[in-house]
Amino acid sequence: MLRTLWTARSGMNANQDKLDAISNNLANSTTMGYKKIEVGFKDLLTESLDRMGNPINDKDAVIGTGTRTSEWYRDNSQGMLQETLRGTDLSIDGSGYFKIISSDGGEAYTRDGAFAIDANGKIVDNRGNKLELNYLNGYSENNVVFNKDNFLVDKKGQVYIKDRGNFVQVAEIPLYTAVGDRAFLAIGENLFTPAQGVEVQRTTNFDIYQGSLEGSNVNIATEFSEMILTQRAFELSSRGITTADEMWGMVNNMRAR
Repeated sequence: MLRTLWTARSGMNANQDKLDAISNNLANSTTMGYKKIEVGFKDLLTESLDRMGNPINDKDAVIGTGTRTSEWYRDNSQGMLQETLRGTDLSIDGSGYFKIISSDGGEAYTRDGAFAIDANGKIVDNRGNKLELNYLNGYSENNVVFNKDNFLVDKKGQVYIKDRGNFVQVAEIPLYTAVGDRAFLAIGENLFTPAQGVEVQRTTNFDIYQGSLEGSNVNIATEFSEMILTQRAFELSSRGITTADEMWGMVNNMRAR
């Protein structure tokens, strides 16, 4: 009975983790640039039944001890692009993340391109963190002032600003990527940081569209289907605990007689 209790408990814990991930995905189904969380399952150790006193004479016979979830990882598939017609909104079609620099110099990465112009004429996110730009042709952060109507961004991230009636290239927007679904770790507020030991590299496999945003890649119908299956698996594990408890009660009653 103890084995049954332990196995069923591990199933309940694993399915609770899966439900937490699904709930997080549903809560962020309208978050721009959000990448849904995936959770896998792994078997715990198995134990051989070929033991002394066991009537089963089969060296290949084993019994499992339960399951657990793998680490949470991100599904980096493309989200739908949604047109906003705001010049400060940028979306990524392809691979890569924008690099964001906070006021204290910290770096993070995001797919959320809902930018704005701050009081100093810099492109920032909704938390005031600056979008990293590589300035070109003698321009620098000190002599370029943006407003919502005076700049253009082409598909390859080249930034042009209106100067004396003409648009001149002043900077480029670099995008970064890393290998693996677990390369970037979420730190909250739709921001990510590279996992320890992961090398972040620039990528050119993208198109940037000005005036649109990338939506979440969460499919609500799929998430609800996964939720129903996970709830049923959770109930099955809890039923195992109930059955083991009832059997234990029967054994105790027999001993009492």
